[in-house]
Amino acid sequence: MSVVATLSRNDEAFAALGLVLDPELDEPITDLGFVRSLEVDDGVVHVHLRLPTSFCSPNFAYLMAGDAKDVLTALPWTERVLVELDDHHDSDKINAGLAADAGYRGTFGHEAEENLDELRATFRRKAYVAAMERSLKAWLRANPDATENDLSTVVLGDLADDRTSNALLRRREALGLRTDPAASALVDHAGRPHTGDLTMVMRRARATRVSIDGNAHFCRGLLQTRYPGAEEQQVPRAEGAFIPLTTVAVPQRTTQEHSR
Repeated sequence: MSVVATLSRNDEAFAALGLVLDPELDEPITDLGFVRSLEVDDGVVHVHLRLPTSFCSPNFAYLMAGDAKDVLTALPWTERVLVELDDHHDSDKINAGLAADAGYRGTFGHEAEENLDELRATFRRKAYVAAMERSLKAWLRANPDATENDLSTVVLGDLADDRTSNALLRRREALGLRTDPAASALVDHAGRPHTGDLTMVMRRARATRVSIDGNAHFCRGLLQTRYPGAEEQQVPRAEGAFIPLTTVAVPQRTTQEHSR
């Protein structure tokens, strides 16, 4: 294989890993610096992942490692994919389960208290709420005479055509919500319009957004402390940045296996 081809496949594998999100932080593992190493040899891909602490939630850890294996396996040229999680208290168990394609429940047995699809959906809803708050906060800044109770009349077509609004549209699409310009901008994760005191609705949404942003900055710092030099692999978090929730190419068979 030529050097050019090898570099191309390495870049393609790294780009695929960029579709894997930390479910709590709503960021790609590549941006967070969680990809410790990536080696591509013809059709064989070997990845080492790392996390900010050794006691990160095992279900989060497995979800990211499992998704990493799925997106790499989905590439048309991969023949064998090995994903290993380093320095975690459940590394041996998780790595053995991934190697055997045992799935989440097959890996943790009775310890697997919740379905990974349910966990993923929970954090996808939180990411939507944070994106909605960012967009509506921007609308309020652009309309200084308006109050939060005026948000009930705002539709998607009223929002600025920028990265923040595009992020909101992508997250609405991921939840199956309307994305047409006439759709109400202030709805819950099921598409139901919010009623009552919208100041409180926005306050709760703001708390969700601040929690996600704060945890992201905190975990970045922890990773830098645990692995000096990790900051060189981290991409600064941009408020409202688009994260392609609906574009992860995960084979259907493997996804179902994770939920068993």
